[in-house]
Amino acid sequence: MEENYIFSSESVGEGHPDKVCDTISDAILDACLAQDKRSRVACETFVKSNMVVIGGEITTKAEFDFEEVVRAAIRG
Repeated sequence: MEENYIFSSESVGEGHPDKVCDTISDAILDACLAQDKRSRVACETFVKSNMVVIGGEITTKAEFDFEEVVRAAIRG
């Protein structure tokens, strides 16, 4: 029996807000894991008009400057 289905996907280019948010969230995860391999990170990032908001849950023993990590991630 043949099944019909629709497949779709989304792709965004460099500089798109979704891509920037993913880059920042990944950088925060990497910063946590670099110091604490047992880190648990559920990080969401939102960007708009020169503002970055980070939310979610992070359980880690890592200590780092979030602002520094965010700025470095944006600079690339």
